[in-house]
Amino acid sequence: MNGIIEVVTIICMVVITISIALLVFRVVNGPTNPDRAVALDLIGINLMAMVGLVAIMLATSKLNDVILLIGILLFIGTIALAKYIEKGVIIERND
Repeated sequence: MNGIIEVVTIICMVVITISIALLVFRVVNGPTNPDRAVALDLIGINLMAMVGLVAIMLATSKLNDVILLIGILLFIGTIALAKYIEKGVIIERND
């Protein structure tokens, strides 16, 4: 059973790596800024999946905190990027 789990996680890592490579291409050559924002968000989600797969391969639960931290940072980054795309500034100053 452990051999099957290792093979499946390696296959999933390869697929996620290919997905990240295609998303990096979308970030560099994206036609619009929202396309780039979505690609960056998906890169972060794929990174979370990759850390989860590493946790499965190492048979540990100590990487769960890392996954949660990446998720929190992704949420904050997505909100800031959406505000920047919508209004042009992130921090509004009332002078």
